[in-house]
Amino acid sequence: MFQATGAASPPPAHEAKNSSGGSTVQRSKSFSLKAQVKEMCTACQKTVYPMERLVADKFVFHNSCFCCKHCHTKLSLGSYAALHGEFYCKPHFQQLFKSKGNYDEGFGRKQHKELWVHKEVESSTKSA
Repeated sequence: MFQATGAASPPPAHEAKNSSGGSTVQRSKSFSLKAQVKEMCTACQKTVYPMERLVADKFVFHNSCFCCKHCHTKLSLGSYAALHGEFYCKPHFQQLFKSKGNYDEGFGRKQHKELWVHKEVESSTKSA
């Protein structure tokens, strides 16, 4: 059946002999015990775990925290519109735009043309 040849077989590749003659197991170089970076929800500032993670416009949310700023209904990735880092359901986004006819006043910001007027006044006083 099986006959020993007298020569010792070399140890398997994953084992290496240490200085005392015993064998040790080497671990994979990619194995790491470092803690993963914890992501925080943009809305509630609590830890977001991978199973409840939702990313919209590079912001991380819990599924339940991703809500419309105006009516607080839960949003999905297909049913939101974003402006200046704030998220709205599509009906309210359109309603707020239509109420003033521009993105600034409808969403509670100063109009851009007001900023231009201030710059024109400052530049005319400096040149005079």
